[in-house]
Amino acid sequence: MRRARSRCGPGTAPAPGRPAGRRKPPGRGPRRSGLRSGLPRGRRLVLWAVAAVLAGGAAGWALYGSTWLRATRVDVSGTRVLTPDEVRAAAEVKLGGPLVSVDTDAIEERLRAALPRIESVNVERSWPHTVGLKVTERQPKAIVEDTSDSAKRGKFIEIDGSGVRFATVDQPPRGVPRLMVEPSATAEASLRRFGPARLEREGVRVAEALPAEVRADTRAIRVRSYDSITLELTGDRTVVWGSGERGEAKARALTALLKAARGADHFDVSAPSAPAAAGS
Repeated sequence: MRRARSRCGPGTAPAPGRPAGRRKPPGRGPRRSGLRSGLPRGRRLVLWAVAAVLAGGAAGWALYGSTWLRATRVDVSGTRVLTPDEVRAAAEVKLGGPLVSVDTDAIEERLRAALPRIESVNVERSWPHTVGLKVTERQPKAIVEDTSDSAKRGKFIEIDGSGVRFATVDQPPRGVPRLMVEPSATAEASLRRFGPARLEREGVRVAEALPAEVRADTRAIRVRSYDSITLELTGDRTVVWGSGERGEAKARALTALLKAARGADHFDVSAPSAPAAAGS
């Protein structure tokens, strides 16, 4: 006779010997409290320090001792009048040494001293082997005749918008006005107060304020005193500019006059709020 199986229904107590609650997953042993696996903390720190030293030594050897990162060439960009060979010669970059040891500040100083035509230069290391020289040249806004030596008669000095004399040329560049400081007999007080150098800077200030198309048509800028500056344009046209002050307003007034009074040959923008034009 079969023995009937007993089933535990709701509310029935668990079988004897079997603990209540969730069963433990098979194969998981008891937790070890208070113990940590791996190396002791002190030994791990020592190993990290050794690894850092080795990595730093490898990086130092790669930068200074290996042949992988040597300066072997100089690239020049941005030149217009200067040649790349002129810039390389003035830079005096020593090739063959570690690229990281190239003194970029010293190169910049040498270039500025040797080539005044350079307004700015950006010296960069281009890994793994190149020193890059990105040059910005000064642009002439006016020229003056070189009278410092009789042997230099007929030569011209280029002046940039900051009043820096930076180069002597045999032929005046096209589209750059000639600056003439010619103090009048009645301007002695102005000359004593400002001096020829200051008057020259005022003339350059006017040249810098001119729009490019007007500057290209300007043959000469005559400075007779601080507040007596005139322009000579192509087509026998003249412009009374006055002082170098309010240059932008005077440039706008002159541009408008040149368009509105195309047949005129005399313009006055010394008072830019009331410009005038005359002549046939």
